[in-house]
Amino acid sequence: MNKLQIRNSFILFIAAFIWGTAFVAQSIGMDFIGPFTFSAARSFRGSAILVPCIWILGKWQKVNEAETEKEDQTELLKGGIVCGTVLCIACNLQQIALLYASVGKSGFLTALYIVIVPILGIFAGKKPGKKLCVAVIFAVVGLYLLCMKSGDFAFGPGDILLLFCAFMFSLHIMVVDHFTQNVSGMKLSCLQFLVCGIFSSVAMLLFEQPSISALCTAWAPLLYTGVLSSGVAYTFQIIGQKGMNPVVASLIMSLESVISALAGWVVLGQILSSRELAGCIVMFAAIILAQLPEKR
Repeated sequence: MNKLQIRNSFILFIAAFIWGTAFVAQSIGMDFIGPFTFSAARSFRGSAILVPCIWILGKWQKVNEAETEKEDQTELLKGGIVCGTVLCIACNLQQIALLYASVGKSGFLTALYIVIVPILGIFAGKKPGKKLCVAVIFAVVGLYLLCMKSGDFAFGPGDILLLFCAFMFSLHIMVVDHFTQNVSGMKLSCLQFLVCGIFSSVAMLLFEQPSISALCTAWAPLLYTGVLSSGVAYTFQIIGQKGMNPVVASLIMSLESVISALAGWVVLGQILSSRELAGCIVMFAAIILAQLPEKR
């Protein structure tokens, strides 16, 4: 059992590493193509890489073939459209924000979804405890230190977009949790990436002028984010969470925000000031606090 937990912890860390370093790939990709073009190409690749994964998983789970046949296809289609639409908005907000915000800041602000998700639970009749209230206060303080460089209350355009992005990712987590109760999580992910790619393509044709040469130039960032971030990391998350305490698993996966900051420093040379670094630390403490279990 201990060996299984160690293996799964390592798998989850790899997933967090891929997601964290994907911010760098997203930032580099923006040097060649627009945000909608990047999101569309990434989503289609993510959907394509999951198709063989679904086929292989189906071969491994022939024992549950009868249950798979009973899967509600209408619910799967509905979930794919809803989740894909929300994901499309979240991903494109994040991609556009990278034009204005650094990789490290993008990683930390996006990670606010861990705090926002329990707050959205209030509308489902679940009141937050004292621990969550403290976590929110810490997150606000960290957000101020990280974003308010001049000491005033004016957010930059990238910061505002990232806050909306964090909210949409929070909403995405909730709708995915709702639909995965009745359908296959991997099939839902494949379909949502397809929907996200279609909607991003529409926005791409309306607001951007994509070209084959530009897409070929950005092949490396697109390959990394499409195949690894969207496809492989998601599969690793499914494998790694099996048999793991969900609190421990979420803590390991939340390391993507720290990795994104380190990746921005190592690869892109984006250095955080002492004020911004303090904000990152406080926000990360708030993220950890929000995930700790309540004492009964």
